[in-house]
Amino acid sequence: MSSISSSMDDSDVSAAPENVSIPPQLKFFMANVKTMVTVQLNTDNHLIWKSQLLKLFTANNYEGYLTGTTLKPPKQIQATDGSVRVNPLFTTWMLVDQHLASAIYSTVSASLVPYILNLDTTQQIWTTLELRLKSTHRSRLLQLKNELHQLQLGDKTIFQYLTDIKAKVDALAAAGASIDPEDIILYTLNGLPATYQSFKAVIRNQLQPISLDDFYALLCSEELHISSDSNREQSATPVTDSNYALTATRGIARGRASFYRGRQSSGRGSALPTVLVKQK
Repeated sequence: MSSISSSMDDSDVSAAPENVSIPPQLKFFMANVKTMVTVQLNTDNHLIWKSQLLKLFTANNYEGYLTGTTLKPPKQIQATDGSVRVNPLFTTWMLVDQHLASAIYSTVSASLVPYILNLDTTQQIWTTLELRLKSTHRSRLLQLKNELHQLQLGDKTIFQYLTDIKAKVDALAAAGASIDPEDIILYTLNGLPATYQSFKAVIRNQLQPISLDDFYALLCSEELHISSDSNREQSATPVTDSNYALTATRGIARGRASFYRGRQSSGRGSALPTVLVKQK
């Protein structure tokens, strides 16, 4: 008799495989896995997904199926009468493991399913995903940091610009990289155009660190001031042009009136400019 079978109590040996049922704890686990794991695994959020899933497995005492510490029992055992039969502990282990594997499948995006489709155990699935996504982790971080560095305000509103920055920062956090708030402020300032030059100078010369919330509020306020100044300049320009046009028109009209008065006083068609008279 093997060491595994010798360590079992009599009730385990005599149990029939067909009597093995799903443990209540496993039923609870399967019913709540989709609500507990709030993200679907893709190449961008492995660390968040891993953290949520590992905590869920640990809370239900199933982390050993992920790490491999809960070993698979032998498939067959030798009974006291010398006959060989299916090990009920193996049946139970397989029941739990395959349900846990199914739970992992339900949290993985379709693009990653082909990498784990033919794997047998929960540990194999967990390890394969870890190795597969670790290889793209560093390159993904570098790409996100470069994208954050290249962001520009352009023709976007400040709200749209800050939304883009937050999306990049959140993606970096999901990939496991934290960015200092002062670095976020620096990236944001670098993407502002020259019209925000005075604002950038004030922020950079602050003696005390400024929170992101305060910085965002000040930036939105600065956008309103710049927009208000621009509107005032645009509304003043047409008035200036119309005044200039009116003055020029009046000057031309006065010149024409003087010319015609000169012709009337000198007789029909006799009036000529002074310069032309002298030349003649």
